[in-house]
Parts: sequence; C-alpha cells; structure tokens
Amino acid sequence: MADSWDGSSEIGSQSDESFHFERVHLEPIYDAFVCPLTKQVMSDPVTLENGQTFEREAIEKWFRECKESGRKMVCPLTLKELKSTDMNPSIALRNTIEEWTARNEAVQLDLARRSLNLGSSETEILHALKYVEHICQKSRSNKHIARSAGLIPLIVDMLKSSSRRVRCKALETLRIVVEEDAENKEMLAEGDIVRTIVKFLSHELSKEREEAVSLLHELSKSETLCEKIGSVNGAILILVGMTSSKSENLLTVEKAEKTLENLEKCENNVRQMAENGRLQPLLTQILEGRPETKLSMASYLGELVLNNDVKVIVAKTVGSSLINIMRSGTMESRESALKALNQISSYEASAKVLIEAGILPPLVKDLFTVGSNQLPMRLKEVSATILANVVNSGYDFDSILVGSDDQTLVSEDIVHNLLHLISNTGPAIECKLLQVLVGLTSSKTTVLNVVAAIKSSGATISLVQFIEAPQKDLRVASIRLLQNLSPLMGQELADALRGSVGQLSSLIKVISENIGITEEQAAAVGLLADLPERDLGLTRQMLDESAFQMIISRVARIRQGETRGTRFVTPFLEGLVRVLARVTFVLADEPDCVALCRENNLAQLFTDMLQANGLDNVQMVSATALENLSLESKNLTRLPELPPPGFCGSIFPCFSKPPTISGLCKLHRGTCTQRESFCLLEGQAVEKLVALLDHTNERVVEAALAALSTLLDDGVDIEQGVTVLCEAEGIKPILDVLLEKRTDNLRRRAVWVVERILRTDDIAYEVSGDPNVSTALVDAFQHGDYRTRQIAERALKHVDKIPNFSGIFPNMG
Repeated sequence: MADSWDGSSEIGSQSDESFHFERVHLEPIYDAFVCPLTKQVMSDPVTLENGQTFEREAIEKWFRECKESGRKMVCPLTLKELKSTDMNPSIALRNTIEEWTARNEAVQLDLARRSLNLGSSETEILHALKYVEHICQKSRSNKHIARSAGLIPLIVDMLKSSSRRVRCKALETLRIVVEEDAENKEMLAEGDIVRTIVKFLSHELSKEREEAVSLLHELSKSETLCEKIGSVNGAILILVGMTSSKSENLLTVEKAEKTLENLEKCENNVRQMAENGRLQPLLTQILEGRPETKLSMASYLGELVLNNDVKVIVAKTVGSSLINIMRSGTMESRESALKALNQISSYEASAKVLIEAGILPPLVKDLFTVGSNQLPMRLKEVSATILANVVNSGYDFDSILVGSDDQTLVSEDIVHNLLHLISNTGPAIECKLLQVLVGLTSSKTTVLNVVAAIKSSGATISLVQFIEAPQKDLRVASIRLLQNLSPLMGQELADALRGSVGQLSSLIKVISENIGITEEQAAAVGLLADLPERDLGLTRQMLDESAFQMIISRVARIRQGETRGTRFVTPFLEGLVRVLARVTFVLADEPDCVALCRENNLAQLFTDMLQANGLDNVQMVSATALENLSLESKNLTRLPELPPPGFCGSIFPCFSKPPTISGLCKLHRGTCTQRESFCLLEGQAVEKLVALLDHTNERVVEAALAALSTLLDDGVDIEQGVTVLCEAEGIKPILDVLLEKRTDNLRRRAVWVVERILRTDDIAYEVSGDPNVSTALVDAFQHGDYRTRQIAERALKHVDKIPNFSGIFPNMG
C-alpha cells in the first residue's frame, strides 16, 4: 500500500507544499490505486489480458513506444509478450478511487479552510492556498466545491495579510479559482473586493502588481465586472500608466493592455480612458459605434482637454467623420460634432488637417443659413469659434472654395456676409467673427480682398465703434483687426478716430490703464502707432487729450523696470515709442509739439532709447525721431545778438573789431541745447548713433545714418559737421555702410553722406587711396537711381576719379 496525500505526489517524493496535508487522510492509499508506471493514483484504470491494471494514458504510451522501436508488445510488469493490446476499463476500481479521492479531498479542504485565517502561520496559509489551486486546476467542478465550502471569502481575507508572499499567493489563487467560472467571478464583484485588488496595482512589489493585473484581466472578461473595475477611482488611470511604463515587465504590460481592451466594452470606461490619455477606443467608437454611441462619444470628445499633439492625431483619425456628422446629421448630432471640432481645431496643425478634410464649406453654410434648418445661435457661436480657429492657422484661404460660383472665404460676398453677421448678432458671435477677419487680414495674400470688401460695404465706422464695446474680448478682436487694416486703410481709420464719437479717447483710456500690460493695451497702442504719423489733426487731438504725457509716463515706468515679466511688454513699448515719435513729424506745423518736446526733454529720451539693445524697433524709431528733431534744430537755435558798435567804430569801421561770442554751437552757429533746440551735438547723441551703424538690422542702420546725415544738411556748417563725425569716430563706420551695400536705401543714403564728407579735402585725399571706396562709388554711379548716380558722380570728382569738366549730370544741390 502506498503512502501519499493526493494524486499529485509521487510515491516516496513528498513535496514541501503537500507535506502538511499528506498525513491527513480519511483512509490510507491502497497499492491497487497506484499505476505501476506513473506511481500515481489512477483516474482512468484499464486492465490487460494478463490481469495487470495501469493508467490508460500510461499504458497507451508504453505500447506506442514498443511499436515505434520495433519491440514486441510485452507487459511492462511481467515483460511477457501479449497476444493482444486490448484494454478493458476497470469501472469498479475507478469508482472506488473516485470515492476515496472525494473523501480525502473533503478532509484536505476542511483543513485548508481552517488554515485560511490571519492567525495561522505563513507556512500553513501558503500550503492551504497551494492546495486550493491544485484542486481547482485538477477539475472545474472543484471550483464549485471551493465556492460551496466558503473558501473564496477566506482567500480574499488573505489579501490583508502582512506577508507579501501570502498576498501574492492569494491573488494568484483567486485568479485560478475564477478562471472560466462566471459564478466565482460574480462573488468577487461583491463589496469592496475589486477595490482591494486595484490597490495592489500601485504596490511597490512588482510581483504583487503582476498578480493583481493578471487577476483583473481575468475578471475583466465579465461585463458586470468591467463596470465594477471601471467604477473604482483610479483603476483605469493606473492601468493606462502601466501600459506605457518602462519599469514594468513585459508580462505585466501585456496583461494591463489586454485588461483595458476588455474594459472597452463599457462606454463609461472608454470615457475614462480618453480622459487619461488613451483616446483610441473613443475614436474607434466614433468611427464604428452605433449611432447613439457615436453621438455620446463625439459629445464627450468636445469636453476633453487635449494637448496639441493629440489634437492632430484626433483630427487625422475622426476629423472627416465629424465633418460628415456636422454636414448631414440631426441637430443633436451636429451639436456633438461641432463641440468636438471646436476642441480639436484650436491648434494650428490640427486646424489645417480639418481644412484639408473639407470643414470650411459646411461651416460657412451653417453660419449663413437662415430658415428651418438653421443652427440656433448658441451653435452658430460654436461654428464661428471653429471658423476663427481654422482661419488663424495660417492657411492659404484664397484658393479654398467655400460656396457656389467659385467663392472663397475672401470673396467679396462672403466678407460682406461676415460683416453683416458682425453687425446683427450677439457679442459672443461678433467677437469670433471679428477674429475670423483678424486671421484673414494677417495674411498678405488675403488682406487686400478683405480691405476691398470693407471699403465697398462702408463698414469702417461700424468696425471702429467696437473699440467702445463693454466686452474685453470683443474690444481686443476689433482693435487687432483695425491694426491689421491700418497699413492699407490708415487714413480712413484716422479720419474715423478723429471724429467726436470718442473711439480715440477709448483707445487712449485702454493704454493708460494701470493693470500691468495686457494684450488689449499692446494692440491699442499698436493701432495708434500704425496710423499716418503726419496726420496733424490726429496728433492735435491726442495733444488735447494729454495722450503724449501719459505715454511718456508709461515709457518711463517700463524703463524703470516696474512692468517686467509680461509677454506684451516688448510690443507695448515699441508701440508707445512709435506713437510718441508722432510729435516729431509735425514740429514745423504745430508749436505745441515743440513745446511738448522741450517740456519733457524728448531729445534726451530718444537718445537714451538708442541703447535699448535687443529692441530693434525701439532703436529704429528713436533714431528717426532724433532725425526729425535734429532737422528742426537749425530753426530753433537762438542766434547771438551782436552788441552795437561804439561811436568811433560807427564812424570809422576800420577801427572796430568784430565781437567775439563764446559758447556757440559750431554746427548751428547759435546757442544750442538738447532740451530747447534738440541739437544732437549738445545732446551727445552722435556717438550713440554712430554705434548703431554696426547694427545687424538694416532698418536700424538706415535710421541711424539718416539722423547723422542731419549734421551735414544744407542748413548747418557742413565742414563742422564732418569734424563732429571725425571726433565721434564716425567716418569709417559710414564708409563701411557704403561698402557693404546691404540695401538700395542704405546705399542711397550712404552715397549722399559720403559725398558731403568728401567735400573736406583732407578726407577726400585720404579716401582717394582706398580702392574699395572708389569701387563702391563707381558701382553706385553705374547702377543707382538717377539721384544716387548724380551724387556718386560728385563724390567721384572729390577723389579725382572723374574729371571736374565731365558734367555727365546737370549740377543740382
């Protein structure tokens, strides 16, 4: 008689896991139960012709090996040849073994049940769990027995053990107990069992995570448990994280992936996955789901917050599908599609994908359609938002058809319709449609069409009136639009703002608000800066409203560092300086501008701003303002009053000496100051302007050179002007500008200045030995415009490269 606790152990080779149970038998193992070949309790005993009994599978294998090796068919026990290999089932023995097995398993299960409590030792619990696994793997019917014996709740309790080994084994045992058994799975759906299992997903021990996700994978095969798992807070988030984790082993990642695939059966789970970055299931439902599912998923997509890269993926995957729903679905489905498209159109790259998918025609149709099939205003607002998003993507819209008769978004009729909607809808839609026009006027290829349509519709005044709108977004959109229009409609906008309605005052008020620096303020000052600078009426109105005093104050605060840290500081400062420079363009016509410049010493301010490194536009505008101020210096210099000659001197002039007056400006031959006459020399601006001649921005160099050229103007002492440039070490930088030939404007200006400099014989003599300067002048003489060629000819005469009698051009000043 053999001595074994169950059919899984070999005779005489007791395993550690079974040791505790094998001595607890209702009755011993009889030798007749054991197969002579396998040394294990038989489950299907068969008897040969010689009366020997074996396990069917074992004896069949024996006969097969005999045949394959060419040996005689012999009995493995007696080794005597058999006449027949027939096998007769030993039914009585099998029944006896089954009864014996059932009695012993009952005892073992009872022991296991008593061992499954937190008071047992770790070894006892592990042996019990191992035995439950064994019997459940041995027969599916045993899973019913385990359930009936109340083992499942006891195993769940083991998840609370302080032993990691016990917790891992309990998770593994639960997975085996519920495999392919719906009733056992349902037991785990009760209470907080699933929540407890989910907690193991975030445990430190990788083995616990691996067992937990394997168990959840098995449970997720039940639709009821899919909902249960998804309802546990954080479950789907953790699973999604595991699928992309580089620290998890491949098996864990694979199980997490398969679990999520099972959980996709529930719509709520799909939504959670999308919320946590796993969008593909939701997109698949939009593409392939039932109509009601498509509707709910599209609606939920519109509520999600997506990063920009994801928006592109979504646009490529379901963009066309959403556009089709928007084009031909029910009002409810169109609403869902519009909300989703609004979400994914807010990024330039994804908006371009939608444009290529054909979103523009149905969008325009939705906005302009009236009648029974028209969208309600709340959805027209969404359509307008989407249109604003796609238009501001930078796409080329003059080639995309959006309506009949080959109409594009910038066709006159379409723009007229947009302008009509802007004037006849609520603030929200007006704001979005203004943003559409902002996008269309931001492109050089479409702005001309929009300007033509605005002019033909007479909408300028209407657009300007939005500056006074109470809604900030509406004001910002209108100001940005007007700023885009100003280069092509500057005079019309200036005329509209100069009226008595108050829009100019509103702009000035926006700029003056002491709330940091906002996009609205930057746009407002940018609009004013773009208006014609020589519009005297506009400048006078700004003087009357003390706008320039306020601007001077804002510039000072920015320079003192009181408004750092906002992204609109640079455009705001640039705009302020450009607006302030307006006063220097009308000095000859407006004494109040001269007084303003003197009172606030603007010459000094603009001189200081020349050193605003990194702000090219500020440096350029400051140099231009100094040019304008310097041009007026000769008219503002106070000429000296000569004392009357004495009595003898009046009778005998030969006896009188010419009076000597000290302290006069050598350029303007009078009394100069930076504040009163804006003299560059007295203001020490010359060196700073010379420094800008080496600037990388050609426009800054041109403005600096233009300001320096006022030192050589006809109204000043040119010889002294050359001396000033020499003292400021400006001659070589000016010659370098000529040699570099960076732009036609720079060459034209440089040739003029160099010709004036070469009127000084010493410099002309020195320069005549430099072949590079001569070559540059010859090039200007050959290829410049008429005026430049004429001046270049005179310069070449100064250095004796052209004889003075040549007279190619008539002599002009």
